[in-house]
Amino acid sequence: MAALHIDTHVAVWLYAGEVERFPAPARRLLDQSELVISPMVLLEIQFLREAGKLELRPERFLREMKQDLGLKVCEAAFPDIIFSAVELSWTRDPFDRFITAQAAVNEAPLMTRDKTIRTHYRRAVWD
Repeated sequence: MAALHIDTHVAVWLYAGEVERFPAPARRLLDQSELVISPMVLLEIQFLREAGKLELRPERFLREMKQDLGLKVCEAAFPDIIFSAVELSWTRDPFDRFITAQAAVNEAPLMTRDKTIRTHYRRAVWD
């Protein structure tokens, strides 16, 4: 089973069971892949919680997603991610930058609905 990095939106929608948000090819890929997140996904969930956009706690999300879907947190070395992120000058969003850099370090596909990421990261997938 191949590893598939997922961004924050994908992770939250999966957690909420909102599979209708995904096009059919994305659903198939999710079903066939080992799901991986950057630790930045957990931080972004906390930021969204603090902004009142989510009620979800990152630790609960992680515990339940590990249990239900076998979700893994990428353990790539932080300096490697930073060196990769330095090259991603096409975005100023620190979450997008780190999440994409983490996938790039692993030479892994990244599932995202974000058009900017899909335009600039050649391994981004959606439909």
